[in-house]
Amino acid sequence: MDFRNCYEDDAYAAAYEKLEFPGTYYLAFRDLPGLFSRHAQGRRALDFGCGAGRSTRFLTRHGFDAIGVDISPAMVSRAQSTHPQGDYRLVADGELRQFAEESFDLILSAFTFDNVPTRDKKLALFTQLHRVLRPNGRLINLVSSPEIYWHEWASFSTKDFPRNRQARCGDPVEIINTALTDPRACVDILWPDDAYRDVYAAAGLRVLDVHRPLGRPDEPCAWVSETTTPPWTIYVLARDAAGSA
Repeated sequence: MDFRNCYEDDAYAAAYEKLEFPGTYYLAFRDLPGLFSRHAQGRRALDFGCGAGRSTRFLTRHGFDAIGVDISPAMVSRAQSTHPQGDYRLVADGELRQFAEESFDLILSAFTFDNVPTRDKKLALFTQLHRVLRPNGRLINLVSSPEIYWHEWASFSTKDFPRNRQARCGDPVEIINTALTDPRACVDILWPDDAYRDVYAAAGLRVLDVHRPLGRPDEPCAWVSETTTPPWTIYVLARDAAGSA
């Protein structure tokens, strides 16, 4: 299986543009406001890997002065057309040199690192995020738990990809987002908890909190695996006092 970033595909971007927070995605965003309240100080925010602007609009609705950045021209164009008053910027290969050091109180990266293929690339990006994060700022990294690639979900399917269960850290895994009108599989990179913690430490970031949301029986959604297995992992990170390695 060859890795490809499906979010740089214009047709996939067009389908993704219409997505808000259906099904399993609801759990990814449900508890973020509480994490913002507990950990964020200040209102200046960066949405790193903003896609079609869904997460940037979410930050704006919760009181942040947010800038969305992405490597995909198709996604940034769609974010700008959907939300013309928003601030969306194209960044080549995730490069953040346009921002001064210590620019942001909060950085949100929602699903971005699911699609970053190597440790070196992840480390380079987290090191840049460290640079633009204020000393008392917080970085919230929302990623797919490895278990999401092994089960069926309210709005995702992996039953056609049994080899996902043999995947190891850094291997490509496939998943279908059934909430999209585009039926093609998305190819992600499996990256478990210990591998994320290794990269965070190397980038000079420390883990303050880890949240793994579960669905509740009283919620108006036909949960499948969500009440027993968390599909997402949300890391709250701070700059390490010792600085980056």
